[in-house]
Amino acid sequence: MFMQAFRAPFPATSNNVCSAHADGCDGASVKPIPDFAVIVPMHNEEASVETLVGEIVAACRPVGDFEIVVVDDASSDGTVGAVLSLADDYPMLRLVRHDRQGGQSAAIHSGVQAARAPIVCMLDGDGQNPPDNLPTLLGPLLSATAPQRLGLVAGQRVGRRDTLAKRLSSRFANQLRARILKDGTRDTGCGLKAFRRDAYLALPYFDHHHRYFPALFSRDGWQVAHVDVTHRPRLHGNSHYTNIGRALVGIYDLIGVAWLLRRRKRSNWAETFITETSP
Repeated sequence: MFMQAFRAPFPATSNNVCSAHADGCDGASVKPIPDFAVIVPMHNEEASVETLVGEIVAACRPVGDFEIVVVDDASSDGTVGAVLSLADDYPMLRLVRHDRQGGQSAAIHSGVQAARAPIVCMLDGDGQNPPDNLPTLLGPLLSATAPQRLGLVAGQRVGRRDTLAKRLSSRFANQLRARILKDGTRDTGCGLKAFRRDAYLALPYFDHHHRYFPALFSRDGWQVAHVDVTHRPRLHGNSHYTNIGRALVGIYDLIGVAWLLRRRKRSNWAETFITETSP
């Protein structure tokens, strides 16, 4: 039986997530915690599922033990069936389903909540983020010498394969965002990112927050690293978003994130232990 997990009321742990594959959920034994999880938000991406999942598995197998959490954002096509059909071939594959469409940030948030691994990597479900970039993103966080405060490794696209209008609007948005937030990121809209699960779950959630990860992680005191990644055309279909729609929403989001940065907690704490002294 393939697990279909609906919106969890609390973060998933080894004690409350059952097997994603043949063991089922009733009396199932809990699988060992994987080294990392790959989150794939999808909405009406039926035609891309098989190819994308196969590429993720091929890229991640040499890196370590992993799970793939596909989050179906209330698709109206055969995305769910396409994922379920791969269950026997890929035992690391899990499916989380939204009861209503929530958008990409909501899908990412649900996927991270469901994930069991301490390190999470995400990529878009349309196939434009080649999975062979995943080892490069995961390497700094999985390294035995990883900096203690490294919280996010953000991909920055090189040689984007989008329309001219989309590239120009993205460039303008990135320049405006960088000027206001000073987040040191050239391409915050890239879907390829890897991060610590605990650090992510401590971030304030709001719709579209995935576009502001560098600023939000830095706000909480985490180090942010950047790596160049490749890009390609969509595997199938058309984009679910418009440039105008992104721009209108982005104005409100940018103002909100700027407010969050200004109102962040600036003090750190350390406990002082009081020792008893003899009279």
